[in-house]
Amino acid sequence: MNLQFKQIAYVAALILATAIWRVVNADMQVYHLVPIAAIGLFSGSVLNQKKWAYLIPLSAMFLSDLGLTLFTQIQGFYGISQIVNYVALALITLLGTRLVNRSVVNVAGFTIGGSMLFFLLSNFGTFLSGYYGYSFASLIECYTMALPFYKSELSTQFFVNSVVADLAFSAVAFSIYHFSFSRKVEFAKAQ
Repeated sequence: MNLQFKQIAYVAALILATAIWRVVNADMQVYHLVPIAAIGLFSGSVLNQKKWAYLIPLSAMFLSDLGLTLFTQIQGFYGISQIVNYVALALITLLGTRLVNRSVVNVAGFTIGGSMLFFLLSNFGTFLSGYYGYSFASLIECYTMALPFYKSELSTQFFVNSVVADLAFSAVAFSIYHFSFSRKVEFAKAQ
């Protein structure tokens, strides 16, 4: 089995696990404790074939949306806002292609940047869906309402959950990848 196939299999497994985790979290009403930004960032950074870097996280998002529809009471497919979320994931994957030096500081910075990008774009998608109306005041209200958005009985904050999940996933995924694949590539180059 060649190294590239192993990389794709590893990334696909992580992302499939993330898709399943998204459905389980939603069913348990622990919202956004899913590393949406991190999966795009990770696949964009580690996969050499960029078609796979985009295809795998977008497919995982689609599978999790399908899972939400089939196995929970949550609507998995929800219109223009969802399309914006897919575009956001593709842009975060593009951001990941720029993450070449995978130092701890760079990974953390890119991860937080990806989380912020997803937050900004996903809430813009909410605005585009017309939930608050279509004026400039509605746009401001949409982002204002998004900042302290709590699920009262569980006291979880959506944006904080997203950042924590993204940072934890990035730490685990990039560490495992480094120790499983980067060392083998360095060893193969040395011979």
